[in-house]
Amino acid sequence: MLAGSINLTSLPTGGVAVVVGATGGIGRAIVHAIEKSGRFSEIREFGRSASPVLDLLSEESIEETAASIANAAALPRLIIDATGLLHGGGMMPEKSIAQLDGAQLARLFAVNATGPALLMKHFLPLLPKDGKSVFATLSAKVGSIGDNQLGGWYGYRASKAALNQFVRTAAIELKRRNPSALCVALHPGTVATGLSSPFAKSGLTLQSPDEAAERLLTTIDGLSVDQSGGFFSYRGEALPW
Repeated sequence: MLAGSINLTSLPTGGVAVVVGATGGIGRAIVHAIEKSGRFSEIREFGRSASPVLDLLSEESIEETAASIANAAALPRLIIDATGLLHGGGMMPEKSIAQLDGAQLARLFAVNATGPALLMKHFLPLLPKDGKSVFATLSAKVGSIGDNQLGGWYGYRASKAALNQFVRTAAIELKRRNPSALCVALHPGTVATGLSSPFAKSGLTLQSPDEAAERLLTTIDGLSVDQSGGFFSYRGEALPW
């Protein structure tokens, strides 16, 4: 994909774009790709290590961030949640059910499901009602129950499956309140970031963060309102639940 080829013409110009998790590998690349599009009057970047801080584990922090966005001159036309947790702090995906740990499961669900669900609670009402607007959260293909052929990775799979259910359910309610808005889950593919680096296999084709970001935005650009509540790959393909 050619640099600068993202135009996001399906979204009206002049609104605000919001990226949560903007300091992560994919999040930073999404911010840069949105900048290239030239469609937005402002890009708001949030994250645990960004300024201003948004703590995904604190509903108060999420609510305060949403209030700051609501009080801005323009409403958010595009909101992307690029957060996620697979490993870190001594935590690695389980290979066996015998490795399940309650504290690890709680942490994975807090970051991968509960936090994004609270983002939907406070951010979906901010989407404008005049024309297409999108809330997209990064899920993972391994969260697909229908596509699970290998097993393992219990906590990550289950937390992303829970995220997908939140997206589907929130989209149903959103359609009643704001028929022109979309709420979707996106699979970014395997990307050369810190999240995937411990699991990169020899011969596996990795996308750069910039490639993944442009493909994700192209997918968002191509979605129609009747696809709200869906789960899509970075290639725009519908994925099984």
